Amino acid sequence: MANVPSPFRSWNGVEAWQFVDGVRLHAIGGEQILLCRVTYEPGKQVPDHDHEHTEQVMAIVDGEVEVTIGDEKKTLRAGDVCVMNRGVEHELYSPGGVTFFEALAPVPLDHVPDREEDLVLGPEGGARHVER
Repeated sequence: MANVPSPFRSWNGVEAWQFVDGVRLHAIGGEQILLCRVTYEPGKQVPDHDHEHTEQVMAIVDGEVEVTIGDEKKTLRAGDVCVMNRGVEHELYSPGGVTFFEALAPVPLDHVPDREEDLVLGPEGGARHVER
């Protein structure tokens, strides 16, 4: 088992990757799912978009974020959760800053900062990952 990567990682001391202006994330993923810790600086947003192949689940840890999913808009705070099914338009805006965890499946490679460090691959080698 000398060539098998360790299933353990740490985000401690690792600078978060800037996904878009003012939005940073840490990521860890396997064959089928990606987990990200995401932070928005105050006043930052990710504009309207969808994930053609990926479903996304969010859990707010700190702060608040205005989330629009389809035609429904809601302000989420610590303890709130939401689901963006694949192909559904959504956007996020945080007036005061927010931290949340998101899980995405299958793994969207555009959310993976470093494919060598942030993925723990099994025998499939990431064959089910998607580009977006």
